[in-house]
Amino acid sequence: MITEKIFGTKKPVIGVVHLLPLPTSARWGGNLKAVMERAEQEATALAAGGVDGIIIENFFDAPFTKDKVDPAVVSAMTLIVDRIMNLVMLPIGLNVLRNDAHSGMAIASCVGAQFIRVNVYTGVMATDQGVIEGKAHEIQRYRRELGQDIAIFADVLVKHARPLGTPNLTSAVTDTIHRGLADGIILSGWSTGLPPSLEDLELAKSASQDTPVFIGSGANWENIGQLMTFADGVIVASSLKRHGNIHETIDPSRVSQFVEAANTPIVIPQKKETTEKVKN
Repeated sequence: MITEKIFGTKKPVIGVVHLLPLPTSARWGGNLKAVMERAEQEATALAAGGVDGIIIENFFDAPFTKDKVDPAVVSAMTLIVDRIMNLVMLPIGLNVLRNDAHSGMAIASCVGAQFIRVNVYTGVMATDQGVIEGKAHEIQRYRRELGQDIAIFADVLVKHARPLGTPNLTSAVTDTIHRGLADGIILSGWSTGLPPSLEDLELAKSASQDTPVFIGSGANWENIGQLMTFADGVIVASSLKRHGNIHETIDPSRVSQFVEAANTPIVIPQKKETTEKVKN
């Protein structure tokens, strides 16, 4: 499975570095050095806590553009990702929000990152940035042109969005893998901090077969044991931060506690079918 190829483990814990606002974003503070220093601190804390990989995203650039980000964002993220890759010896990926997979693929290719996350890869989603259409064919073609073996982890029915129409989860997973050629799928709750349901994870895993299913939101050390019963990995951010506050920095002790819980899955007993005698 690709998780073992990239992360060296069957069920990786992937910690997130949320970058402070970057140049041209609404809350840009004018000091790229400060952004880079905080990113270095968070990456170091994640590594110290025992995660298996790190994903870097421009989380605090909200409100996001729905597709192409400004070239200054690409330049800044390239510098930061390259710096972190020289700082920690872990697989590194990135997510250029809201949905700039082309820039993500370009940055990954230049710095040697191993994977990207794409929020809307196939299908059509109504989001707070407007209607976003998946462009799997363009991303796959671009990856081939770059000649790099960069994994694509794609969200299915991504958070903070609603599908146009009412797609079946199983069909959405199948299309993302077999028609979109995603290397892994990500399942989240409806918004940041909300986990996917166990039922949805089970359905997704059944449909994905050998393609890994990652938890994309809402995981904490209390629920991760159950969630990992049906998942092949987890992407986690908020619960690793001080006091569980998304605006705070990474807390190494919370990271190690989460990693320990993730590596101790809880076996959920299967429901037994019962039959009742009918009285005549």
